[in-house]
This record gives sequence, structure tokens and C-alpha cells, in this order.
Amino acid sequence: MRCFFVFLALLFTTIQINAQNAGGGKGKISGRVTDAVSKLPVDYATISIFKQGSTSPFNGMSTDPKGNFSLENISPGDYRLTIDFLGYKRHTIDHVIVTDGNIMALGNILLEPVQNQLKGVNIVAKAPLIENRIDKMVYNAANDLTAQSGAAVDVLKKVPQVTVDIDGNVELQGNANIRFLINGKPSSIFGASLADALQSIPGSQIKSIEVITSPGAKYDAAGTGGIINIILKDSNVEGINGSVNLTAGTRQENGSFNLNAKKGNFGVNASFSGNTMLRSTVLSSNNRTSTDMEGNVTRLLQNGGSNSSRGGYRSGLNLNWSITPKDELTASFGFNHFGNRNNGLTDQQETRTDMTGNLFSDILSQRNSDSKFNAYSTDYSLNYKKTFDKEGQELEVLVNTSNSRNTSNYNQQQDYLNTDDITTGIKGYNPGNNRETNISVDYTHPVTKTFILEGGAKAVIENLKNVTNTDTLLADGTFINNADQTYAFNYKRNIYAVYFSASTSLFKNFLDFKAGLRNEYTNTTADFPGVVIPGYNTLAPSFVLSHKISPAQTIKLSYVYRIERPDYRDVNPFYNISDPHNISTGNPNLKPEISNTFELGYNRSFDGGANIYVGSFYRHNNNDIQQYTTSFDTLDINGKEYTNVLLNQRANIGTQTSIGGNIFASVPVTSRLNLRTNIFLVNRTNVNKDPNLQTNVNRISALSYRVNLNASYQFPGNVMAEAFGNYNSSSRGLQSTRPKFFWYNLAVRKQFWDKKASVGLVASNPFSKYIDQYSTTTGPGYNQSSLRQLPFRSFGITLSYKFGKLEFSKDKEKEGREDANPNMPAEPMGK
Repeated sequence: MRCFFVFLALLFTTIQINAQNAGGGKGKISGRVTDAVSKLPVDYATISIFKQGSTSPFNGMSTDPKGNFSLENISPGDYRLTIDFLGYKRHTIDHVIVTDGNIMALGNILLEPVQNQLKGVNIVAKAPLIENRIDKMVYNAANDLTAQSGAAVDVLKKVPQVTVDIDGNVELQGNANIRFLINGKPSSIFGASLADALQSIPGSQIKSIEVITSPGAKYDAAGTGGIINIILKDSNVEGINGSVNLTAGTRQENGSFNLNAKKGNFGVNASFSGNTMLRSTVLSSNNRTSTDMEGNVTRLLQNGGSNSSRGGYRSGLNLNWSITPKDELTASFGFNHFGNRNNGLTDQQETRTDMTGNLFSDILSQRNSDSKFNAYSTDYSLNYKKTFDKEGQELEVLVNTSNSRNTSNYNQQQDYLNTDDITTGIKGYNPGNNRETNISVDYTHPVTKTFILEGGAKAVIENLKNVTNTDTLLADGTFINNADQTYAFNYKRNIYAVYFSASTSLFKNFLDFKAGLRNEYTNTTADFPGVVIPGYNTLAPSFVLSHKISPAQTIKLSYVYRIERPDYRDVNPFYNISDPHNISTGNPNLKPEISNTFELGYNRSFDGGANIYVGSFYRHNNNDIQQYTTSFDTLDINGKEYTNVLLNQRANIGTQTSIGGNIFASVPVTSRLNLRTNIFLVNRTNVNKDPNLQTNVNRISALSYRVNLNASYQFPGNVMAEAFGNYNSSSRGLQSTRPKFFWYNLAVRKQFWDKKASVGLVASNPFSKYIDQYSTTTGPGYNQSSLRQLPFRSFGITLSYKFGKLEFSKDKEKEGREDANPNMPAEPMGK
């Protein structure tokens, strides 16, 4: 805690010095951009302001849907202003004079369309790789070379404040409870298996990733870690065009295809993408020691390997119809699939000794296991947006439905090698269906130019059905249904929400302030025997304060109250016995986790194009949900006994307090060489407050961190090379330690045919075949150490091609292509 306050003191001292150096009076530049021919407003045009004699802008913004812009807190001086938008000639105003406290009104600025039809496109300007906004951080993955060859999970590894472990588990600011969205809308694809879902989205299909660590009242209160919104590529330019991206490699392969067509006020986008991780063998070993009440010691050694493969595909169709200049209708359909397969052989040795060390049992066995998982998901959405004559006033209605059909199968058989015990085995077949419907209405009303009110309502209706069929192996080698472990259940959860927020400028535009309040009522029913889940109400306040110290410096402070609701996997009391020595089950008595988070961030850009962001946060969780492991000498499950078992389930283990910080910097060393780094660190303090949950220690405080470095170099002849390295430290909890790991990527790409096509080579960890993962788990009466060796080395080749004739015109939405130059990607339509 002391380090946190020292950090804040240093940050505020820096800010105060910069504020003093910034001088006194500030001015403002405003205007409106319209099409010189049609007289319609040009929204999302790029406004850039330069100091006289400088070639790099020090400030800028995009025009709003009415074509208006307003650059505030500009120091007195003589500036040059440029206005750019695809399909228009650049408009330059050479001398814009700003004086103390005055508004420089430029009035109506006419942009002239480019009259000739373009045969090819060569756009130099691009959105920066990282954009820091008042409410989010945006990672523009389309501009990242090495991100294009992997999957979504590989792209997330490069996003500031995001941590991904070797198995694809994602944390945001050190918290794994994240709300994932695709194009601003929820999808049941994330409900079945998050790691598999993120592996099924090719990186070449991702335009940007929005990281929202302090979501406002407009967003769902779920997800104590925040929101990650994956924006997929699309296109809103006139004409017919598309792209093809292919990657072939030794570890994974993926491909994507996009086709866009737009004519007048109607547009269509179709896409298909697929990803597969080729069959590989993961080696594992496990050493567990358990001591019972009489002092007898049991030691379990497990060594083996598992052959793993996974794959999936996504398809989508989007229709956009501008019914009138003020009425827009968007419809989308998506069909997704992903799955995985694992099978392997594990050698086991279980020895038992008494308290004096005398051996009285030594059992050798082999366990064969096979598991398969498949998920199919269908998403539908319909969005209507109405704008009014009053600038900024709008109404939006969204209906989104997602259906998924999941199936998991497993088969486990254990043969005893040195005893007369008969072979035991179990197999299961578990089909399930999940349906989620979101209906939301949002309304924005500007009372004045600086005072805006927002409000809305939302209903989330979830309905999940699952069937569990379990068969037990008999002595004659046949299977018979196990009625005690065969059942079906229905799980329903409805969430009803309303919200209200207000934003304004305070103290003569010294502070931008936005505050909101969201109320959510949750009602859950599940037909688990003897289980009643009570309904509850959540009142979630939030606010954000932002101050522009100078045109190139901004500081913001935010607070948000959020919850994490247990999902059906956390509460489902079904026992997974695919490994009889490591059994998992749900906990129907779980309570929602409650989080209070404060965040402070400082951002500065420099004339040469460099940028730095420094952020810190404090988060306190009550009813913190964590994995809890209990040791059993003998565990009875529906009349059948299992020996030497670790039972894993989720529990409200107590509280967790996290204090952390993030430093991001991007520096163009030369016109060709760019360096980028991100440092994230967090100190977590976990406290066990439940006397029924026994741990060796009831309080632990541990620091973990992540460091990465990216270097890119532009060679002559449209050749670019990039190297990226990432290190994640180990982390400790009340019962376990998670492993550290290091990985790196190397890539080179050559563009040709007027940059319509490219070919690239990429390598991951080329000098080491495996990544070693050491971890430990301890508790009363037991301790366990594990080693997993994951094959991570890979080599690949990437190919891409853009086709079609582009006829640029002003669009109501900004461009979604890789080469577009929007300053601000569109806000999510669903929250």
C-alpha cells in the first residue's frame, strides 16, 4: 500500500509541474466539415493540428456524426490545421490563430471529393497501434505484423494490461473475471470454453481489441476484471472488395475470407474464417504426498503424455441499411464451431507407508483417457439507430440472440499391473444447449453542448439445459449405465437492468466528468436436488474524471463497482471423474463476487510520434471466488468410493486486494525503427475468511508481473520485420503457485502488387521445443508438485491478398479495413 501512495505522489508532482509549464490561458478551435458537392456532413473525418514548421501533429480528433469538431485547451499560438477523409482531397488551413480564452470558429469547411475513380489504394497514414481513450484502451491488431499469423488468444498476449497464460486463460489487470464481447455484443461461444473460443478466431480476422477496465453505467455490471471487446474486420467503402488471408505452419494453421459490397445506402459483409491447432503431445508429471489422520503417508507418482488437437471456424453475414439519413438498421448472423480432442496414457505408482516408514502397499497402474468436446453456436442480432435534429440526440434499440449446442465425451480406463484388481473404467456423454437473449434500449439527450444525459434498460434471458449420461465398466469388459451419475438439469437466469448517467464539463472545461448508476436484479433457478438460489439486487455506481493538462497530456481518475455472478459450470454439482485421483465438481452455494475498483491513468504524446501511458489501480473483492482444493483419503460419490483424491471446486474463499500499475511506451527511434514496451505488475493479497475452508496459511501477499518488448523495422522495398518477446512471472495464491513462462515471435513480411498482396514468415520460440510449466498445490495433509511440458516451437508462412475496385465515398461509419485511418473505432452497439 505504501508503494501505491508513493507512486501517486510522484505522478501528481509530475502533473503539477507540467501544468505549471503549460502556461495560463487556453483557447479553442471549432468547426464543421461538409461534403462540397452533396452538402452532407462528413463524420469521422480526421482533424490534425500542427505547430508551424512541424511535420507531426500534436493533437487531433475525429468529427462527430454531424461533422462537428472542437479542439479544446489549445495554447495561444499560430497553427496549421488539416482535414482528411478517404475519398476526399486534403484540406489545409495554414494559419489558425489561437488567443487566450477565445474560440477560433472556422465555420463550415468544405471537403472536395476525389473525382477520378481509384485503380489502387496506397494509404500511408494508419491508426496508431495503441490508442488511449477516456474510457478504454484500443489495440489496433490490424496494424500488427506478428498478430496476423496466430489466433485471438495470441493477439491478446500483446494487449496492454492483459495477461494470458500458456493454456489460454486470460486476465485483465490481474483478474480473470472478464466480460468478453464480439463487435460489442455477447455471444454464447464464450460460455462453453473461453480458451477454445479464443483459439477459433484467426488473428487475421481481428481489426482491434478494446480494453475497458472501468466500464460506465451503460455496460453490464458483470465482470469484476472489466470488458474485452473483439472488433472484427469489415468494410464500409463503396463497391465490391474483399481479402483472403492464409497461414500454414508446423503448430497451427488458419485462414480467413472477407467479401464486402456497398451501393448507396445498402451494404453487405460476408466472412468465413477457420483455425486449427495441429496434433501435438503435452508431457506431464505429478508428485503428490498425502498424510492421513493416523500418520500413514501415501505417495502418488504420475507420468505420461496427452495428444491434443483443436480447431474451429466462424462465419458471418452483416447487412446495413441506411433507411434515411437519420435512421439506420443493421442485421447480422453468425455461425461458429470449435472443438478439441485429447487422448493419452499415464503411468501411475501409488505407495503407502506407515508413520515409521514401513511399506505396506505399492500399486502400479496405467490410465488410458480420451476426451472430445464440440460446440456449435448461432448468433442473430438486429440493431436500429435513430438520430434526431438536435446534435448528439439519439435512440438505439438492440436485440441479440445466441444459441449454442455443446457435446462433451470422455472415456477413462485404469489397468492394474502388479495386483489382482480388476480393470476399472468410466465413460460419459454430456449434450447441452444454451440460449441467451439480450434486449436493450439506450437513449442519449444533450441538454446543452457540455451537459449530456443518457439512460436505458436491458433484459438478459438465459436458459441452459444439460444432460449427463455416465456408464461404468464391468468385469466382463462391457459398460452399464450408472444411474447415480446420470441426470438432466435446467438452469435459468434472468437479469433486468436500468441505468442513468450524466456527463459534463466542470470549472470552465477544466474537468470532464461522467457519473452513472446501474441497477440490476438477478433471478436464478436450477433444478439441482435440494438447491435454492436466491435472487438479489445490485446497485452499481461509477464515475470518471478527466483533465487535459495540455494538448498532449491527459490524466483520468475512475471508480467502478462490479460483480461476478457464478455461472452454471461453477454451480453444477456434477462430479467429473475422468481422473479418479483429481475430481472436480461445482458449488451450488456460491455467492456473487463484489468488486470496488479505482483507476488513475496519465497519457502523454510527443511531437515525434512517441507516446507513454502510466496507469495504476486499486481493487478490493469481497466473496472472492477462487479454486479450492480438498484432500480425501477416501471420497464417497453416490455409493462408490475413490481413494487418494484431490477434489477441486470453486468457493467464496474470502477477500482479495490488488494494487498494480501499467506502463506502456511507444518510441519511433528513427523513421524506420519503432520500439514498444509494456510493463504490468500487481500485488495481490488473499485472505481466507471462511473457517470451513482450511488452508495452510490464511493470508498471503505476492507480487507478479509481465514485461514485453516489440521492435519493428521497415526495410526498403516494402519489407518489414518484427520481433516480440514476453515474460510472465509466477504468481502465488493461498493454495497454489502458477508457473512463469517466456515466449517470443519473429516475423518478416514482403508486400507487392501495390500492397494488395503480401507474403510473410513467422517463427515462435524457434530455439526451444517445449515450454516447461512448474506448479505446486498445498493444503492440510497434502502437497503436490507438477510439471507440464508444452510444445510451443512453430514455423509458418502467411499469405494475404486484397481484391476488388474501391470507389470511396463518405460513410456514416468509419472504415473497417486494415489500411483505414480512423482515429476512433466505433463504440460497441451492445453493452
